[in-house]
Amino acid sequence: MPKYSYKARARDGKIISGDIEGDSKDAVIARLRDKGYFVTSVKEKSREIVLFKKKVKSYEISVFARQFATMIAAGVPLVRCLSIVAEQNENPRFRQVLGKIRQDVEGGTTFSKSLEKYPDIFSNLFCDLVKAGEAGGILDEILARLANYLESSEQLKSKVKGALTYPIVVATIAIGVVFFLLTFVLPNFKNIFQGMGNSQLPLPTRVLLQVSDFLSAYFVFIIMGIIAMIYGLKRFFTTKQGRRIWDTNTLRTPVLGILLRKVAIAKFTRTLGTLVASGVPILQALEVTASTAGNVVISDAIQKTRVSIREGESIADPLKASGVFPPMVVQMIAVGEETGELDGMLIKIADFYEQEVDTAVKGLTSIIEPIIIVFMGIVVGGIVMAIFLPMLEIVNQAA
Repeated sequence: MPKYSYKARARDGKIISGDIEGDSKDAVIARLRDKGYFVTSVKEKSREIVLFKKKVKSYEISVFARQFATMIAAGVPLVRCLSIVAEQNENPRFRQVLGKIRQDVEGGTTFSKSLEKYPDIFSNLFCDLVKAGEAGGILDEILARLANYLESSEQLKSKVKGALTYPIVVATIAIGVVFFLLTFVLPNFKNIFQGMGNSQLPLPTRVLLQVSDFLSAYFVFIIMGIIAMIYGLKRFFTTKQGRRIWDTNTLRTPVLGILLRKVAIAKFTRTLGTLVASGVPILQALEVTASTAGNVVISDAIQKTRVSIREGESIADPLKASGVFPPMVVQMIAVGEETGELDGMLIKIADFYEQEVDTAVKGLTSIIEPIIIVFMGIVVGGIVMAIFLPMLEIVNQAA
């Protein structure tokens, strides 16, 4: 019997995790729900020892969904679709998985059940939507909707990465240049300055020499300290407490926080809208949306909404009470509930906020770029000035 690792939330709100055996993923989820747990993730534990496993990227999954939807809509049998997609796939890991899925489908397993065996590739959202498509006989439509969702999510992610990559790269280069100047270039000027005596040197030059001496003497320890700090912070922010601290504070950041909040809202509405439009029950849709939110604060708000809906409340009221979602989003969702157009309204909100993210990214880039250039100019210019001030004094004295 296969073994599964799971994460769930108990009735008291405590997060629990562990391993459990079961005939299938659905059977494990059913057992955990019978115990009163809110299941957030269930993954089958691999029995294979793989040293080098190539990761399947999100854009490859969106291409797969798009190709599959086109072939299914054209009347190509499911097994034949899997064979075609597997043959032309360039990722050996993905090609191998698709081959195994084809074998499972040929053996009588449903497509969605076969996908669930590979949670590292196909998310709960993907599997639940495929299951809904199989049940409703609209697999081609569901896969096309999945492809649209994945493409939109990838574009949104790329915009945010693009906005953050440039300043990070430039700032890293600037710090590296300054570190190089202080550690390896400035010591070469010390012999020139020693003849003048440290007391006669200008204050900026004396300070710079002290910093250079410190960096040169403790160069290895500083590098080791930076590596240890980065590693420690990374490990801390992967814990539950650390992740919560990170997500909470990033949303409160003056400029970046606004951008990340818009990204989270766009992702939430796009995911929930896609699930609801595909016929997934609202409670199950909210469960999947919470697990894929990517932010603990947003995920908690969605989970509280799910509990409130189970008790008979509307979606809009608990979202408003959470304080995470703007009034416009709450009002549009309320209108969507009243008119029976919830899925369409959620998609409209997602489209609007994705445009807002695009605008915010352009604005953020236009603000950060001159700030970084000015910062580099001040720092590098200050170092150069501190180096040449004593030389100018020598020239003046000689004159």
